[in-house]
Amino acid sequence: MAKVPVGGAAAPDLRRSVLAAAVIGAAVMAAVDEIVFHQILGWHHFYDRSTLSVGLLSDGLLHSAELIALVGGFFWYADLRRRRALLPRAAWGGFLLGAGAFQLFDGIVDHKVLRLHQIRYGVHLLPYDVVWNVAAVVLLLLGTWVTWRVRNRHGRDVP
Repeated sequence: MAKVPVGGAAAPDLRRSVLAAAVIGAAVMAAVDEIVFHQILGWHHFYDRSTLSVGLLSDGLLHSAELIALVGGFFWYADLRRRRALLPRAAWGGFLLGAGAFQLFDGIVDHKVLRLHQIRYGVHLLPYDVVWNVAAVVLLLLGTWVTWRVRNRHGRDVP
């Protein structure tokens, strides 16, 4: 953990503000996926290539991982805030980047490359895949834009 300078405040830290919030964003998106698509709609489990029991176990492991990431991300965020090194707008950019990155990884790697599960079964997948991945790209673009604006606004003041 970085030491707080004598004046009580650390320099604003763009990189860590973005990364801490990105962890939170990925965890929140994983939670939304798991709660909405796995539990409420019942469209799939994290791992659908085995029995229902294995599917439920995989959902529980995903839920555990997202909670650990969420708690860790918020501890990191709180530490940055305590040291006055947090850039809130950069954190919003990081949150969007993390959420988009999780969704795009899930849409491409989990759904298509590894085929762990599909968004939904018994329907034509193309519209679901397009919406899922386009939404991920939109989140990534918004996060990039917000982060870029913070970086340009602070210029050389931000490491």
